[in-house]
Amino acid sequence: MPISLQKGQKVSLTKGNPGLSKVVVGLGWDVNQFDTGGDFDLDASAFLLTDSGRVSRQEDFVFFGNLTHPSGSLTHMGDNRTGEGEGDDEQIKVDLSKVPENLTRIAFTVTIYEPEQRRQNFGQVNNAFIRIYNEVTGEELLRYDLGEDFSIETAAVFGELYKNNGEWKFNAIGSGYQGGLAALCANYGIEVE
Repeated sequence: MPISLQKGQKVSLTKGNPGLSKVVVGLGWDVNQFDTGGDFDLDASAFLLTDSGRVSRQEDFVFFGNLTHPSGSLTHMGDNRTGEGEGDDEQIKVDLSKVPENLTRIAFTVTIYEPEQRRQNFGQVNNAFIRIYNEVTGEELLRYDLGEDFSIETAAVFGELYKNNGEWKFNAIGSGYQGGLAALCANYGIEVE
């Protein structure tokens, strides 16, 4: 039975699962029925961070434009442009054994594509969640439902995996940002055009 987390809760991923290295991070959402005049395209991304909370290089940002981290530790499974259907809308595979030593945190985020032009924000998104399951067995290990506490934000950090005393843990963050992907990139040290 997966652990269901509350905002701000931290849980160890590897302590009760010795040998666990391959996990899949699934992110999902539904869009409510307010007509904004355009389709919603939400994008999952991952930022691999050093202890400073910033990337060490531009390639530490894995998203629809850079699907695989150079280390092979993260692979984005592709862009879903509608959010239709049940289950995960986008997935990122993580091989914890391949994450470079200097990268101690992996932040998982979701942003709305072209939010200003489409007049969209997270207040129009329902049932947002992040879950982590064992890639080998398919067993769901944890799940965090973000709830409905967003209004005008156009980007959100769903949660992060982080290394602590040789263990991988998960922190349910659930914090929103205005300014979409550009704001997140600036926060984590990625240069945007």
